[in-house]
Formats: sequence, structure tokens, C-alpha cells
Amino acid sequence: MKAQVPKVGLDTVFVNELRLTGRQWLLVGGLVLAFVLLAPRVWKQAERFDTGPDYRLPYALSKDYWLYERRLQELASASTVVIGDSVVWGEYVLPDGTLPHFLNQAAGQPDAFVNAGVNGLFPLALEGLVEHYGGALRHRKVILHCNLLWMSSPKADLSTRKEERFNHARLVPQFSPRIPCYRADASERLGVVMERNLPVLSWVNHLQCVSFDQKSIPDWTLEPGSGELPGHPNTYKNPLAQLTFRVPAASASDPERGPASARHKPWSTTGEGSTRFDWVTLDASLQWAAFQRLTHLLRGRGNDVLVVVGPFNEHLLAEENRAPYHQLRDNVAAWLKENRFARIVPEPLPSALYADASHPLTEGYRVLAQQLQNDPAFQAWNARR
Repeated sequence: MKAQVPKVGLDTVFVNELRLTGRQWLLVGGLVLAFVLLAPRVWKQAERFDTGPDYRLPYALSKDYWLYERRLQELASASTVVIGDSVVWGEYVLPDGTLPHFLNQAAGQPDAFVNAGVNGLFPLALEGLVEHYGGALRHRKVILHCNLLWMSSPKADLSTRKEERFNHARLVPQFSPRIPCYRADASERLGVVMERNLPVLSWVNHLQCVSFDQKSIPDWTLEPGSGELPGHPNTYKNPLAQLTFRVPAASASDPERGPASARHKPWSTTGEGSTRFDWVTLDASLQWAAFQRLTHLLRGRGNDVLVVVGPFNEHLLAEENRAPYHQLRDNVAAWLKENRFARIVPEPLPSALYADASHPLTEGYRVLAQQLQNDPAFQAWNARR
């Protein structure tokens, strides 16, 4: 007798489902929680991260805030940390041409001063970096750079109402205080807040920066090719093969920086000033308000802070633009004095030692380090332990 085979009609519904019991859901939740809590910690043990003398976060990893946090956590307890924007990082110079390098040279110790500058920062972003990723800075001596260039116009101050795109948007305040030119939607802002509070999300961003050209895996997979590789060359690659378990180091010979670079040259062969800035007053400046909050945040965390104001390139200022700048600089120094912060306002460097409005060349950093070392305020502050 032949077996009856059920007929399958077009309206037949196939159900292939897996229903978990309450205990199984608890097990799944426990595994997910374990991954969220342990993955970033285990990764630190597995991934090789070489630093050494004069280390600074590579330019390509400027937005890897998880790595920045890890760097701070691994510093020697006696090191003084120098924080700030590209002036500290050294936009036009090699790692051995920065301010921290020459401070170390004068101190006779390779790790007395640590370069914790990040390229592309500004006070509103630096505040976020320290607040959310700088916990390891607690109870350390800190040199904080104050770059007045960020108050040179409403656009630089981020107080203009016209929408602007700028670096490190994930570090600025997302909801309060309001930044008029920052127009991210609510979902993007909430995503940033979640990343700040869930280390696993910062770790995921680290993997994207280190292994996937700062892209998510789907975006990396669909990245268009060029030259001899048209189409989408990453489509059939195994994403796991991209994980090298090693933080890439910066190139030893950076064609964009250092004395051999075409960019490493004085801002002007004549030294004649002609630039006019639309200076923002301190009481109206978003960047200055962020810098004030940052100084109090550091003090509240037990940091012994020395603020270095400048060195700004006054040589490029038009004559009528110098008085407003001097007033701004003096008001900043007065506020620091009133709030009892150690401070130094170094004299401007010779014109030929600047690459632009605020970045020294290699010799400029050497001279600046010498100015700081010879300043009684620096000597008194540095002697405190």
C-alpha cells in the first residue's frame, strides 16, 4: 500500500520558529551582558599597542577615543600630561619636534611630559574628550593649552547660526548647552550619548578606526574601488581577516610633517601682518565657556593644572586687529588669575618660527619649551608634587 503524500497548496504556511523558555532567555541575556562587559577588556589584553618615547595618537586615529582612553590608562603615574589641540599634537612637525618632546629633553627624562594632544580638537570637543574618556587623568599634573584662535570668529567659535560641519562632532555637547551650527538629528545625538556611556560601543568604533578605515562593516564592504580595482573590492573579503590585533603606528617618515616636508615652512617670508579676525567676546563665546568648564572639571578631579595661553602668531595680525586680540588675551589671563590657576602667557615667538596663526615649526617648539622652562611660574608649578 502506497503512503499518502500530503499535497502542498499555494496557501500552505511553513513555520520555522524557535521559541525560548524564560530560562533560555536569561541565558541569552547573560551571554550578551558578558560580551558587553568583557569584550573591551579582553581586547586590551589581546591587541598589541606599542607607544614609546614621543608617542602621539596617529593622525588617522584622531577619532579613536577608546584608544585615547586606553593610552591615558597606561601612562606612568609620575608623568605630566599635556592636553590640547593640534598645537600640542604638532600639526607641522614630527613626534620629536613637539612641545612635549622638548620639555622632556630639558627635563632629561623621555616620559616626564606626555603628548596627549589630538589633531582637530577645540575647547568644546576637548571638554567632551576629558569628561567622557579622560577619567585616567585624575590626580595628575596637567598642562592645558589655551588656543585663542578658536575665538577668532563666530564660525571658529561654533556660535554662528549657519549649519557647519566640523571635526569631533561626537565629543561636543549633544543637547545642552546648545550649539547653533550643529544640526544632527535626535537619533544621531542619542547614539553619541549611548556610545559615551557604553564602553562596548566605543570599542566597536575603535575596531572601525583601526581595521575598517573608520567605517562600519557594511560601509566598508560596499566601499567602491579605484584604479585597478573597480567595483567593490571588499565585498567578498572576510571582515574577520581585517582584525590584526595590533594598533597601527604612524609612519616614521610623514610626508606632510617635519623639516623635510613642503608644509614645514614659515607662514610668511616678509612677516608683515595683514590678517583681520572677527574676535568673539569672552562673555559670548561658546568655546571660552567650554574651556572654563574644562578647567573646573580638571580641578574637581584633583588635577594640578597649568594653563599655557598661546603662543598665538601676532605677527600676522593687521595693526587695527591687535588691540582687540590683546584685550581678549588679557581678559583670559585675568580670569585664570582670579580663579587661582597657574598660568603662563609666553611672549610671541619670532615670526619665522610660525607655520600659520597658531602652530609653531620645530624650532618654534624648542624655543617655546625653553621659555616655559625659564618661567618662574612653570618652575614653581613643576616643583610641586
